[in-house]
Amino acid sequence: MSTQSTAGIDEPGSSGEAPRPGAATDHPSRSDWFVRGTSGLIGGPLGDHATALDRPAGREGRFWTAARIVLALVCLTLALHWVQKSPCQDGAWQNNVQYTRMCYTDVLALYYAEGLNEGKVPYADHPVEYPVLTGYFMGALGLPVHALGVDNPGINQGQWFYNLNALVLGALAVATVAVILNLRRRRPWDAALFALSPALVLTATVNWDLLAVGLAAFGLLAWARARPDRYGMLLPGLAGVLLGLGGAAKMWPLFLLGPILVLTARAGRLLAGLVATGTALVTLVAVNLPVAIPYRESWGRFFDLNTTRPIDWGTLWYIGRYLDGRISPSAPGELGPFEWLNANISALNWVSYLLFGLACLGVAALALLAPRRPRLAQVAFLVVAAFLIFSKVWSQQFVLWLLPLAVLARPRWGAFLAWQFAEVCYFAAFYGELLGTATSRPVFPEGVFVLASTLRLVTVAVLCGFVIRDIVRPERDAVRQTYADDPDGGLLDGAPDAPWHQRWRAGATADRPAEPVPA
Repeated sequence: MSTQSTAGIDEPGSSGEAPRPGAATDHPSRSDWFVRGTSGLIGGPLGDHATALDRPAGREGRFWTAARIVLALVCLTLALHWVQKSPCQDGAWQNNVQYTRMCYTDVLALYYAEGLNEGKVPYADHPVEYPVLTGYFMGALGLPVHALGVDNPGINQGQWFYNLNALVLGALAVATVAVILNLRRRRPWDAALFALSPALVLTATVNWDLLAVGLAAFGLLAWARARPDRYGMLLPGLAGVLLGLGGAAKMWPLFLLGPILVLTARAGRLLAGLVATGTALVTLVAVNLPVAIPYRESWGRFFDLNTTRPIDWGTLWYIGRYLDGRISPSAPGELGPFEWLNANISALNWVSYLLFGLACLGVAALALLAPRRPRLAQVAFLVVAAFLIFSKVWSQQFVLWLLPLAVLARPRWGAFLAWQFAEVCYFAAFYGELLGTATSRPVFPEGVFVLASTLRLVTVAVLCGFVIRDIVRPERDAVRQTYADDPDGGLLDGAPDAPWHQRWRAGATADRPAEPVPA
């Protein structure tokens, strides 16, 4: 069967070009079928003269290199986000403006809800619903604003607090793009996926998730720079420290340790994985102890909320609960399976954990059984995506967790933009639900919100499918068409599989029945 006949909705094309390890700078208008087709609207693929953008500025006398263009684009995106949130910056949320303008942000709301406007120290004076590094961050920016407001009662403390957070979180978003550019020197336009993301426009400062995103990005960069003959275990240890700090801000960066352990085990370099994991856990404990010991009840607020929280909006479980009474209506007084789980939170927690655990085992098996060792970003994306798919909470800003991993795992514009479209639809439908709840007058039928939630879930699952396909068939991997192996792999980049894995694969191949020879 020809390549043309098997091409999916996000194929690189049917030109039959072989992967190009060590190739020059990638141009999406030539290598990505979606961008190549779209470029026809503005004159066609990038020409040879335009490729001077990718050469060092000093050599060509050009300031606007590809990297600088991408950095300028993310600054523009963040400026648009600030404008989108501007109707809510004064905190005077009258007539549900935070929902009608879709500008709600926890950053401003929690300045008052967490008592920062009264000078309360997080955890010491008021329990905080987030992991400790996020609480530290809130206090580090909020308490000086409160002190300034005491001396200058005319200033709007909430607005100052929001803008200060927007500045720092925006800097972390720019730093994340810089990390992606550093990891993809031959593919600088991949970072434009993050820089131009509609989800970044809509959710950058809804909460403090960019703090964890930035720390995780720097952790991946530290890991990627590790080499067997360079600094020993220093860089894997630094990567662990940064991932541990990220986990102390939001839990998800800790999920990257599993892929690191599995891939280092396959490569026979498990010591580096253990060093990264050990330093991450030590860092996590060290950051938590100053709060966990003297303020145990306040510290435990995050865990209490997560264990007692019912099914949240937009999750797989929410969709199932909506369908409970529509696919197979229960008898009067009986609960459908998803509604029963919502009424039995402990069971819901265990089912969610079990499904995520099984998904992680499946990803680990895929990483060990794949014909070629997968790239770190591919495995990390699958693990974090599995967590979101099976979690009982999937807040609107959680899309930021997947953004850098999606760019590093599969830099193809078609499926990425389809996912971003689904996220925008979900964002609009979510605020419609919030407005309907606030006014007791539904903006649209609940089925519209369920449809948007399903679209988001399906597009993330489709992205996972594409990543899995690239792992099983590494010749389709866009990154490996430019790099010989794994530019994010650090010690793993170019390393052969461990002898135990080679023997195991050889044994598995020997035990496989021979294929019949055609007559």
